[in-house]
Amino acid sequence: MDSPVFQLPQWFHLAATFVFAVTGAIAAIRRNYDIVGVFFLALVTGLGGALLRDGLFLQNGPALMLRDWRYLPTVAVACGFGWWFGHWHDRFNLVFSVIDALGLAAYGVIGSQLSLQAGLSAPAAVLVGVVNAAGGGLLRDIIVREEPIIFRAGQFYALAATAGCVLFVTLVVKFGVSAPAAGTVAVASTFVFRLLAIHYNWKTSPLREVSPGNIS
Repeated sequence: MDSPVFQLPQWFHLAATFVFAVTGAIAAIRRNYDIVGVFFLALVTGLGGALLRDGLFLQNGPALMLRDWRYLPTVAVACGFGWWFGHWHDRFNLVFSVIDALGLAAYGVIGSQLSLQAGLSAPAAVLVGVVNAAGGGLLRDIIVREEPIIFRAGQFYALAATAGCVLFVTLVVKFGVSAPAAGTVAVASTFVFRLLAIHYNWKTSPLREVSPGNIS
């Protein structure tokens, strides 16, 4: 891959972490968790994708949150925000959806890019990118013992991240486009795709309808 890399300003990473962490904090508060449970679930939701990427797939040294002191205070502030403004969450729904869409798009590309730099194959790079983008929400749902949202039929989410990762990897590997240019195109496309899915309520459907009585 070309030496230039797709990069985002640090404030964007912190803002996306904050929004993801707030969703985890609100989920914990609604389950009557104590401060430890709220912080832990917010931490996992905000940084879980990066933890899976660096620790499980790429084995890229200490986790990002341990290398940059700003992430843990960001999660702590997100917990306070979730506690104070959680009952007004619906009023901020549009803002959260926009930032979440940006974070989903950007983290998918970043995960795919780091995977290609580490020498992973194109399919593996797409997989890591999707995990980077949606892994925090997946871990959150598993911890609270809910069926993960990304597995259920619903609005395009993981599918949008997958499309963006495939586009980025294809542009870089197949057509030799520089990472910054490919990343910009992939993030913009994924972001627009996700917002359109929200606006028009585009949804996936079950692969096959099975009534509960027929499950064996």
